[in-house]
Amino acid sequence: MADYCVQVYYGPGRGKTNAAIGQCVRAISEDSQVIIIQFLKGRDTDALRCLERFEDNVRLFCFEKFAKFYNDLSEEEQAEEKGHLKNGIHYAMKVAEIGECDLLVLDEALGMVELGIITTEDLKNIIEVCRGNCSLVMTGMNCPEEILPLADIATRFELVKI
Repeated sequence: MADYCVQVYYGPGRGKTNAAIGQCVRAISEDSQVIIIQFLKGRDTDALRCLERFEDNVRLFCFEKFAKFYNDLSEEEQAEEKGHLKNGIHYAMKVAEIGECDLLVLDEALGMVELGIITTEDLKNIIEVCRGNCSLVMTGMNCPEEILPLADIATRFELVKI
């Protein structure tokens, strides 16, 4: 992945995480190092399990304690989980700063802004640090208006039919 870029997959449609996985497969095929951090989905990393066979190139992290989706947690559990999720963002920043990988995927990071767990500034900082160090893919339902101009590629997913 010689050309570093920032990609955003967002929208109400399905397939955002799968598109991010596609970018991981592309990076792996080029023998690049990939780090994936999944947020807001509890400890459910089933969609990403297919990448485990590429353990030499891919590391998957989930900083959440609870198995349930964030929105399904009680208020007390959400308050506790926020700390774990913020730790994940701090780790992402550290990974980007030291150039630990060629591709950093932050699955559902955009949703954390929407929920008030992190700020748009937090995402802007990660984007800035990634530029020149690694490619970045972020997913989520809604993309903050300030983030779109910073993306090299932004794809909006819209469900047309089930």
